[in-house]
Amino acid sequence: MDDLRRLFADYWPYFVFLISLIVGTVAAVHAAMTKHDVRAAIGWVGITMFSPLFGALFYLVAGINRVRPSRKGLRRAVLAPCSISLSQISVDELVARCGPQFASLRTLGNRIGRFNIAAGNVVRPLDGGDTYAAMLTAIAAAQHSIALQTYIFDNDAIGREVADALIQARQRGVEVRVLIDAVGVKYSIPPIVARLNRGKVCTALFNPNPLLVWRMPYANLRCHRKVLVIDNHRGFTGGMNIRQAFIDQGDGGPPAGDTHFYIEGPVVVQLLSVFADDWHFTTGESLTAAPWFSAPRPAVNGDIPVRCVPSSPDRYIGSTHKMLMGALAVAQRRVQIQSPYFLPDMTLIGALATAARRGVIVDIVIPGTNNLKLVDYAMTAQLDQVIRTGCRVWRVAGPFDHSKIMVVDKAWSYIGSSNLDPRSLRLNFELDCEIYDPCVADWLGTRIDQRIAASRRVTLRMLYKLPFLKRLRNKLIWLASPYL
Repeated sequence: MDDLRRLFADYWPYFVFLISLIVGTVAAVHAAMTKHDVRAAIGWVGITMFSPLFGALFYLVAGINRVRPSRKGLRRAVLAPCSISLSQISVDELVARCGPQFASLRTLGNRIGRFNIAAGNVVRPLDGGDTYAAMLTAIAAAQHSIALQTYIFDNDAIGREVADALIQARQRGVEVRVLIDAVGVKYSIPPIVARLNRGKVCTALFNPNPLLVWRMPYANLRCHRKVLVIDNHRGFTGGMNIRQAFIDQGDGGPPAGDTHFYIEGPVVVQLLSVFADDWHFTTGESLTAAPWFSAPRPAVNGDIPVRCVPSSPDRYIGSTHKMLMGALAVAQRRVQIQSPYFLPDMTLIGALATAARRGVIVDIVIPGTNNLKLVDYAMTAQLDQVIRTGCRVWRVAGPFDHSKIMVVDKAWSYIGSSNLDPRSLRLNFELDCEIYDPCVADWLGTRIDQRIAASRRVTLRMLYKLPFLKRLRNKLIWLASPYL
């Protein structure tokens, strides 16, 4: 024993070096064999080889996707409601409704997504704070079940009003489930969860306790979805969190803007299926029977084809990215994009550039004043890459707008929770919908045009006139854009 102690005392640096070299090599091999993005693979291999011990520890915490295998075992139980037969739209009907270019987009969605297009829906856009009044009315009318999922549920005036409505529904016998992201819930101190628990509303946090070592791998994988489903046939989805800032800023200033959607009809089953999947993953409770799921029924006067497109760092990784690429490929006349956080990867930038060079008008609308300064700096650093290819970029004057909208040829719309940034497109759990309807597309396109009318166009000259230190700051922050 004494000999071993002396040996270790004399040669411990060599032992540490050997162990770190082995650990770093194992981590580098794992990264090279499992990462599909060559840039991510190169980055992790570099980190683990140049700093073997600490790099390997960082890779263990933040680089390994443990969500993908852990969710596979849940699929069989949770996907049962998704097998409910939904009325679908034929290719000929879709072409007659929207145009021949969208036939291939339908095929793409069938192959990469989880759901088919469901016909017979009503879709009503909701502008900003009007969303909460509609949600509260729907909650008050609930008879059997309420499923609410959100990223941020603030403990402010509107948050407490929604919480109290959920508590009242629970008191009259409605089954209520509330799922809040464990990172988003911390936007308020104290969180709203205590109020919901006192009202005996069944509430859970998605991927809780991120500071504990065994939960750290999930801290970077946030559930950014926004879903409210009432009695399995009325739903809300889009980009809005539950926050007072969308009603008033508290300082007399105008409220922040956003766009949400009321949906009624068979596609609501898809919204609820996504919620049930996340709820089962979080709590282990299966919501596959009454009062949660029943046979879907078409909405009265509903004729809009809609498909839910969930994306997440499991088997549906990159679903929204692929849909956006497909939409840009089929666009014939005009693409309108509104996004609060516009940080597309090089593949999307290439698709935007190709569309613009084909003669398609590509308008990209971003906030003039962003609520996240670091993201705004990174966005500014990248804008020249789309402007120089012919895309038009507009910065909207006035209050911050959180809307996430894409419209193609005034016939097809893509709405939901996804931002055009690396976090939304690869790391977050997101939920979007593609809507094949010229009326909805016209409403959204007109709304974007109204924002453009109140905007200033960003030019290369404006970007290059920025002081050198600001441009350098923007570029340095842009390097960290996958983690913003």
